[in-house]
Amino acid sequence: MTLHEAQHQVDQWIRLHGVRYFNEMTNMAILTEEVGEVARIMARRYGEQSEKEADRSKDLGDEMADVLWVLICLANQTGVDLTAAFQKNMTKKTERDRDRHHQNPKLRD
Repeated sequence: MTLHEAQHQVDQWIRLHGVRYFNEMTNMAILTEEVGEVARIMARRYGEQSEKEADRSKDLGDEMADVLWVLICLANQTGVDLTAAFQKNMTKKTERDRDRHHQNPKLRD
């Protein structure tokens, strides 16, 4: 699935099942909440915090997909073409960071 297709699929789902988009500020708050859920799993499963029994069944992929869903909603609401934005961002990163990371001694094993 492409980003364009994902944006279309989310929009169709909202129109069919969601009645309408939540407003942009509500979706921004929801995005923050969803990112927090990903952070909780990462801190406990891959970081130094101990994982609570209740957190062991949490699906990291599902939580990441929730983040993506709300991000796509925000893109749709604000007229952002994620394909174009991502391509532009990759070009920016390549031009800016082409050699920077290779020259960083902290990244060498």
